[in-house]
Amino acid sequence: MFYTHGWVHVIAGCMFCGKTDEMLRLLRRFSIAGRQVVLIKPRLDTRTDNVTVVSRSGAQHRAISVDSSAEVEPAAAKADIVAIEEAQFFDDGLPEVVERLAAAGKQVVLTGLDRDFRGVAFGPMPRLLALADQVTKLTAICMQCGEPATRTQRLIDGQPAPAGSPLIVIGGMGD
Repeated sequence: MFYTHGWVHVIAGCMFCGKTDEMLRLLRRFSIAGRQVVLIKPRLDTRTDNVTVVSRSGAQHRAISVDSSAEVEPAAAKADIVAIEEAQFFDDGLPEVVERLAAAGKQVVLTGLDRDFRGVAFGPMPRLLALADQVTKLTAICMQCGEPATRTQRLIDGQPAPAGSPLIVIGGMGD
């Protein structure tokens, strides 16, 4: 859906639910409509190069890598549509940046894990979900039973990771 004023759309869910594919689908539509699109990702996400976001299905889009939320506004200055990938990895300043972008008339689309592998709200995601004008919550498919999955399960040597395991582990595209 296209709007003529600023708004915020958060695409959330667990790993492997298709968040990036959904965002890239929307960005293709915005581009077809002649909108200026910028995609921003955290430099921390090293699964692909610094200038590309690639979904697990192979869809891709040019991106700008940043180290903090403070770099988002300058990177988005000339864009109508601001997409932010892996929002859970950003600092707590991201919600205020997103609110300023929307107040300036930009349409902001974010993806992110709503919960970490322990089931705890992840980074700035709760605040982003609260300020969103639209939320799309996706599910994955459980690899054990085939039912919809709403949680991220981290395994270490085939066993569930202990709660004290590192919070952030960047996996490869084949993981």
